[in-house]
Amino acid sequence: MRIAELFTSLQGEGLLAGTPSVFVRASGCNLRCAWCDTPYTSWHPEGEEWSVARIVGAVIATGARHVVLTGGEPLLFADAPEIVAHCRGTGLHVTVETAGTVIPPGLPPGGWADLVSISPKLTSSAPAAADHPAWHRRHLSARRADDVLLRLLAGGPWQLKFVVGAEADIAEALAWLADLERAHGEPLDRSRVFLMPEGIDVVTLERIGAWLRPAAAAAGLAYGPRHHVAWFGHRRGT
Repeated sequence: MRIAELFTSLQGEGLLAGTPSVFVRASGCNLRCAWCDTPYTSWHPEGEEWSVARIVGAVIATGARHVVLTGGEPLLFADAPEIVAHCRGTGLHVTVETAGTVIPPGLPPGGWADLVSISPKLTSSAPAAADHPAWHRRHLSARRADDVLLRLLAGGPWQLKFVVGAEADIAEALAWLADLERAHGEPLDRSRVFLMPEGIDVVTLERIGAWLRPAAAAAGLAYGPRHHVAWFGHRRGT
């Protein structure tokens, strides 16, 4: 797996916010979100290839008990399931963060991670067609893969995180959830579905959060602050 960085910090989002964790950030992504906050793993991927043994050894050396495999898109890499399995085999809790568009070969059918954190990409995530016409088309065609999402949701504990920058994003997220529930055959646990404000600075997050927090409550969904931006600012290694 190509690794951009490996560091310890606090989980800033979702169900495990505030949990001390070691983050393993894969470099490489099949999408190009307009608001991507880690362009060094997507638009301009950095890093070098690490073996599974090197990754697991570095994780164990930190002493952290929670591991977050993130990106980029870690499930692009065929060795992702092996990394997760080895870390869990040492007693570590593993969260895998993914956009939910791809599944690597050899992924077990269920129970393969302690938490699958899925961030489905809404239409507004696409890069501007005028600036990036090829990526605009490619992103829109690849951003939604409900068959992949359903398999991930059936595989064990999960959370969904929708990034929202405008009220229209909420309507799209709710319609998408309804589609997934119909295909899934039963309601999804809305306490595990987060609406998160789009932004990489505290002022923007607070401005969007002022209307998004009550809108999430009205929709029966959770509101997901981006705590790490408030705690550390928008910088690498946090």
